[in-house]
Amino acid sequence: MASVAEGFKLRLAPEDEFTHDPGEAENYNESMYFNVFDARRRAGAWFRLGNRPNQRYAEMSICVYFPDGRVGFMFQRPEISGNAEMNAGGLRIEVVEPFKRLKVTYSGELLVLTKPEEMANPKVAFRNNPRMPARMEMEYTGVSPMYGGETVKADGSPIEIDPEKSFAKAHYEQHCAARGFIECGGERLEIDGHGLRDKSWGPRHWQAIEWYRWCPMNFEADFGMMFTVMGDGRGGARASGMVLEGGVYDEITACELSSEWDGNEYQTALEAKVTTKAGRTYAVSGRVLSLIPLRNRRTAPDGTELTTRITEAMTEYRCNGQTGYGMSEYLDQIVDGRPLGRLSGY
Repeated sequence: MASVAEGFKLRLAPEDEFTHDPGEAENYNESMYFNVFDARRRAGAWFRLGNRPNQRYAEMSICVYFPDGRVGFMFQRPEISGNAEMNAGGLRIEVVEPFKRLKVTYSGELLVLTKPEEMANPKVAFRNNPRMPARMEMEYTGVSPMYGGETVKADGSPIEIDPEKSFAKAHYEQHCAARGFIECGGERLEIDGHGLRDKSWGPRHWQAIEWYRWCPMNFEADFGMMFTVMGDGRGGARASGMVLEGGVYDEITACELSSEWDGNEYQTALEAKVTTKAGRTYAVSGRVLSLIPLRNRRTAPDGTELTTRITEAMTEYRCNGQTGYGMSEYLDQIVDGRPLGRLSGY
């Protein structure tokens, strides 16, 4: 379980796997995310569904990294009438057994891109690339404890948050095994691998965080990692995460991270030195195999146009002489055309 500041604690119960009362915050978001990577096939995928019931729509995303370098992607904002289930835009998430087994299915279309970087301009990407019928089923089984939860006061009462400055009031993650298939345009990709899932709920604006680097990875069933380096809003950064070994989590207390970039300021590689609460250190290197740039735009109350860029990269990792696979997800607010995290040296 992740640590919290003095006077607070983390609360997490099996019922948190299901949907919550959204309350009155207009920007309430309840999201579930899953990724999976098959090391033998060098293929992967991620899926996300975020309900925004008070705005009457959901954010549905699905992304597939094919072995030949193509990327299948789809994003929709389907209308929803409430927060009773995670089921919108053809993507459905079922909790079979809380904290242990979940099922993710999709039926719809994928935009298949041979040049994923074209998604920097979604209108052009959707106009110039084919949509293909797609179907997916994936069974997830937890291989680790739960990491995270809802931060509450020491007496269990909720903390007060400003919805306009919030990214999520609760968040948890878990390393998993995953098996299933992805069908697209007549091709069938069998998947047998590992990944990470997370869940968040509470008010969210994508612009509430200046930047972060989120890197989940799996090497074997009993060796995985997730580290996050996040801008603290004062020019510095803070690190968090965990290392999975022997069926338990060792909390990450520090992470020194450096990244390499291409001409579009997309990450191409990274190096990290991770230190844990138990005093262990890990040297991690990552090499991007396939990347798709995504964005979120919002007009602030004062009329300012805000743009958030999220580069989603399937990444090959090396640590302790082992090779593994996962994501490097880099979120940046774009200011004067530049990503803030890059300007901060990350």
